Amino acid sequence: MDLLIVGLGNPGSKYHHTRHNIGWDVFEELSFSSDLKWSEKFKGQYAVYNNGADKIYFLKPQTFMNLSGESVQPMIAFFKIDIENVLVVHDEIDLPFGIIAFKKGGGLAGHNGLKSITEKLGSQEFKRVRMGIGRPIHGDVSNWVLSGYTGEDKDFFVPFLKGAALAIEEYIKLGFDKTAMTYTKKKIV
Repeated sequence: MDLLIVGLGNPGSKYHHTRHNIGWDVFEELSFSSDLKWSEKFKGQYAVYNNGADKIYFLKPQTFMNLSGESVQPMIAFFKIDIENVLVVHDEIDLPFGIIAFKKGGGLAGHNGLKSITEKLGSQEFKRVRMGIGRPIHGDVSNWVLSGYTGEDKDFFVPFLKGAALAIEEYIKLGFDKTAMTYTKKKIV
């Protein structure tokens, strides 16, 4: 069974290691990340990981967050991947920093990347890995998600990515349901 794992983020070095790009950043911590050879296609960067007879596709849309569906939809169509085999890794302001949650379908919580994917696929029934970044104490949510990590969050950023990468590897090995039981609002750091 082929899978597509989409990491959401924004292109450009100024967004590297910002809260909104945590979906991309987690790919760098996969145990096999050095084996991923990235190609440009589908308005994004994609790589293929062979897991026995199965292929695991990874995608980093290069469209900016609010147009992510313009990258996800053509890739799904080209490789004929079923929507139930799509996992989207994204930042989640409604979870505290360091919490991870697997979710199947459901609401979009105002996330523009998820809205775009839903619009282009005509369905919300893709799976998600919600990576908690917390809400700002003061100020604007847009500035918060586009900013880097500070304080304790900065200290625990890499351990959080490593823990989330391990969860994604477990998903590849064990499937969604078993992995979701372990990682339902689980504190990683």
